[in-house]
Amino acid sequence: MARKNADNIKAYNDKLHKAQGKEKSRKAAREEKLKAMVRKFNESPKTTKQQ
Repeated sequence: MARKNADNIKAYNDKLHKAQGKEKSRKAAREEKLKAMVRKFNESPKTTKQQ
């Protein structure tokens, strides 16, 4: 971004916001997967080996 004109600033902000949106959606998906794993773990009966 050599010169700070309106077009360059808009292009930069669009890229920045797109990247931030991707990061936010990835974080939400990761949290949802973790919640699903925890639910599945808590629902399954615990098995232990007894000798």
